[in-house]
Amino acid sequence: MTTADIKDIFLHAVAAVHPQELMRKNVQVQPASRVITISGDDYAIPEGAHVWVMGAGKAAAAMAQELEKILLPHFPLQGTVITKYGHALPLQQLSLLEAGHPVPDQNSVAASVKLLAIAGQVQPQDLVIFLLSGGASALLADVPAGSQLPEVQQLFEALLKSGADIREMNVVRKHLSAIKGGQLAKSIYPATLCTLILSDVVGDDLSVIGSGPTVPDPSTFADTMAVLRKYHLPEKISAPLLQHIENGMTGQLPETPKPGDHHFAQVHNYLAGTNRIALEAAAGKARELGYHPLLLSDTTTGDAHTVAATLIQTALNYRGPLPACLLAGGETTVTITGTGLGGRNQQLALAAGIALASHPTLTFLSGGTDGSDGPTNAAGAIVDASTMQNARNMQLDANSFLQNNDAWHFFSKAGGLMITGPTQTNVMDLMIVLITADTPKI
Repeated sequence: MTTADIKDIFLHAVAAVHPQELMRKNVQVQPASRVITISGDDYAIPEGAHVWVMGAGKAAAAMAQELEKILLPHFPLQGTVITKYGHALPLQQLSLLEAGHPVPDQNSVAASVKLLAIAGQVQPQDLVIFLLSGGASALLADVPAGSQLPEVQQLFEALLKSGADIREMNVVRKHLSAIKGGQLAKSIYPATLCTLILSDVVGDDLSVIGSGPTVPDPSTFADTMAVLRKYHLPEKISAPLLQHIENGMTGQLPETPKPGDHHFAQVHNYLAGTNRIALEAAAGKARELGYHPLLLSDTTTGDAHTVAATLIQTALNYRGPLPACLLAGGETTVTITGTGLGGRNQQLALAAGIALASHPTLTFLSGGTDGSDGPTNAAGAIVDASTMQNARNMQLDANSFLQNNDAWHFFSKAGGLMITGPTQTNVMDLMIVLITADTPKI
């Protein structure tokens, strides 16, 4: 029962941040006056002006589909959105491209070229609506002059395995790009640009989400080199990419546009979906199912193993009303040292499973709200004492799987993989602990 409950709570939270919900809350039309209202602000569309729609991210297709439903009866739309393979949805007037994630591919490069070409067609009186969600940093990619796509892919893979957090990774990504770090907004100026954003970043820093193509970028080429050195990456990437960064540091290449740049005078960025919204929905569902919800944090970060230990210890120390549902959101990191298959949520769940193996009153879930965790078909995993007993019965050494970063194979054998398919949204990860009875204090 608790396994069904914990999955129900997770899915209810994901539904609360689906574009079907969020777009109608944030976009309305006043046809008689030719006004589009975005997050409470009115934008009048002059006769003869065009409404352009662009977007990138795992939720971009769903966002575009809902936006068409709202606007198409009143305004024709032009433009293109980019999403991850397997996340495409049918659109009426807008075109859709699929590209590689989490490592960019040739379609990612073509997507950047396409959006910049559209930006060049926008006229000053037009309105551009940009739909941004997590994943855009890989779905939009560039190959700096003198380098090749495999070199960029190698750097992206090295970053993903390094233990760098999303802020650090996106500092690097922005400085290998002609579209990220506010550069798309610069290309669209002086037209009015409104961006609707689903945050997959702890703290909802708009300059980090999707590498901020419409947001001023405070980071520099020097910051980029500092990230690479911190994670011992300069020796792992190609000479042309290093030269590109060094050229930026010496002023031979322009920096990304900074806060206060005049190119942002007509730019309006709106935060439409967040991890907090999902957590509040999860709390509501937990309450409906008879649990006492306790929201711990929507800014959970750090090593997945450490976070797992902290969450299980918090559950063991809990002395509030029962049954209880402890909720946390955010994004952990994993430094890949093994050769297995998994993602940060499965790794976190396995570490939690090892910690709760002797506590049958606890059930744990960690899942990505986008429905994908690492290069696997799972959103995450659900684990309790019975899962760990199944593993022992099958003579699976949980610690060996953990050390080999092979949580997917562990859960595929012991049970517990949570497979949702693409959810068409992305607001980071959710971690849930259900407590069904008193737990002895340790």
